Amino acid sequence: MTDRSFLPRKRTVFLVLYLVFALVPIYWMVVMSFKTNQGILAEFSLFPREFTLDNYRLILSDPSWYMGYVNSLIYVCMNMVMAIAVALPAAYAFSRYSFLGDKHVFFWLLTNRMTPPAVFLLPFFQLYTTLGLMDTHWAVALAHLLFNVPLAVWILEGFMSGIPREIDETAYIDGYSFPRFFLTIFLPLIKSGVGVAAFFCFMFSWVELLLARTLTSVDAKPIVAIMTRTVSASGMDWATLAAAGTLTIVPGAIVIWFVRHYIAKGFAMGRV
Repeated sequence: MTDRSFLPRKRTVFLVLYLVFALVPIYWMVVMSFKTNQGILAEFSLFPREFTLDNYRLILSDPSWYMGYVNSLIYVCMNMVMAIAVALPAAYAFSRYSFLGDKHVFFWLLTNRMTPPAVFLLPFFQLYTTLGLMDTHWAVALAHLLFNVPLAVWILEGFMSGIPREIDETAYIDGYSFPRFFLTIFLPLIKSGVGVAAFFCFMFSWVELLLARTLTSVDAKPIVAIMTRTVSASGMDWATLAAAGTLTIVPGAIVIWFVRHYIAKGFAMGRV
């Protein structure tokens, strides 16, 4: 009796410890965002002694700062839409048809996702310089497709494989064309997979730094690249960096809120 009651308590303790471990850095960053640099460096305190909103005013009033969030949202949404649009037919082909080399092609897609972005940095730089795509939203959105499409195909293929093939055959017998069947019948059945794939595409593009920083300079510079300018010869601007980091969490938190049920279903199906 004692052993059985001990297990739930043990799980609760581990869960609490994990939440503390995960939330303390976020809490500390939020607290720092309401301090001045002098207050951050002067003393250790769990709460701001001199509460200030100047860091947020700077970010929200300076175009060089808030346009970083706009640029990031633009190319992230572009990439997310394109990645899902490309991955849907590819995942359907892998889940429904067998063809020569299908497993090898599927494995090759996943190896692209495993490759560090630095490997493709020079080819993208030379290609975009030739095509005149440098410092545009298209540059980053297209570059991120190389990493997000394989991930989206892998996730969507798992969801599609769970849909019985009899549904496809019944729709064709009823006279449905493939586009009509796919959009009106099949796509609603895998909307959870689409939500999960879109979430992971969003998160990769939102936090990726190397390609986003190298392929942009002024007009399309994302917030992750702008945050690096808080390092200067005079030192680190900790307060502004903390405020920018706090605002950077907001879009990801909003996306997680809307797709949380889909992510849970993805875990249950073993594709997340």
